[in-house]
Amino acid sequence: MTKNRNCSDRAIWTAKYAFLNATYYAGFNTIHAYAAVYLLAHGFTNTEVGVLLAVSNILSAILQPVIAGIIDKPGPLTNRSFTAFSIMAIAVASALLMVVPDQKIIIFIIYTLLYMIQFTYQPVITALCFEYQRAGCDIFYGLARGLGSASFAITSAFIGGLTEKHGVYVLLTANIIIMLLSAVAIFIFKKPADKYEIAGAAPPAKHSGAFAASILNQNEAHNNVLDFARTYPAFMLILLGTICFFFAHNMINDFLIQIIRNLGGAETELGYATFLAAMLELPVMALIGLVLKKISAGKLLVISGAAFFVKTLILIFAMNMTAMYLSQSFQMLAYAVFVPASAYYVSETMETLDQVKGQAYVSSAITIGGVFSNLICGRILDVFGIKAMLTTGTAVCAVGVIIALIAITKLPAHVAE
Repeated sequence: MTKNRNCSDRAIWTAKYAFLNATYYAGFNTIHAYAAVYLLAHGFTNTEVGVLLAVSNILSAILQPVIAGIIDKPGPLTNRSFTAFSIMAIAVASALLMVVPDQKIIIFIIYTLLYMIQFTYQPVITALCFEYQRAGCDIFYGLARGLGSASFAITSAFIGGLTEKHGVYVLLTANIIIMLLSAVAIFIFKKPADKYEIAGAAPPAKHSGAFAASILNQNEAHNNVLDFARTYPAFMLILLGTICFFFAHNMINDFLIQIIRNLGGAETELGYATFLAAMLELPVMALIGLVLKKISAGKLLVISGAAFFVKTLILIFAMNMTAMYLSQSFQMLAYAVFVPASAYYVSETMETLDQVKGQAYVSSAITIGGVFSNLICGRILDVFGIKAMLTTGTAVCAVGVIIALIAITKLPAHVAE
């Protein structure tokens, strides 16, 4: 592809996209990582926190494909315009939370929308990069996305201490400031007009559209879930394992502040713990291509599941924050390995016509694991306490490891041609 001369400077476009990622993941930290902190401070029980997060996850999972379908069609809603709308909506919702009466039902509704919107426009941020790359803009995606994770980590390191010292309204103030920076980021991240737009002429027909249509027609062969399962039996078992892994993963993330308080820590330690986990993801994700030359993606999925298990198991016997930090360090073998390994596994074991569907199933399994965790673990925490919740999560994760191991070692894996 011949690059648009206005997009020729890779450093500039990567910097612009990195700025957008950095502001997104800073907001992701204050809204998601500190959701329980904010809600508990307003009188929510752990069960109610779990229900709110489950509702938000379900709504975002429903909305993501709907929004993507609308954006794909000609019209005013684009990746960039939806991102701008989401940024504005989050800023408004955060401001509303600062002035509305301190009533749980009002906070429940507004925070559910806040959490849902933040999740919903996450894939749109990624789609923006590939849209601009197709237009000829030279963007180093890996570096920009990595800086997003670094932003999450750095935000967490500072916001925990500030919240502990000044209260949870720090989170809302931070949301508004971050959204203002996000607005600047999306304003300057504007795709230059191509030569057809400049000349006022119609662009040539896109080969990609015809190709996409042909793929959709071919995909009809495995659109039926039973047909898909018969073609990829190992993958379907891996999805069950994924639900179990992310039951435990989301249990820790969503109720991390309660676990930390049980160990004698507070919001400052929450910031350190999430900072450690996020920073350790970076080198692993950067080097996963080299690892895959030695270890197959399927085996890496089992390894990541075992790391999720160990990460959770440590917390059952944890007596202090040192054990918490040890547990968080397993993020580099758990989540940081799972994300790229699952993508490579789909690429290696599925025909091209099924790969998009396969990635969607992985995302759905992650969401389902989170929803079950939200609903079940919050209730267990309220009724039986921290140990019972952690024991439940560890047991569920262990079942997931067994399922994934059977899938990889006992069932035939379809090999993409």
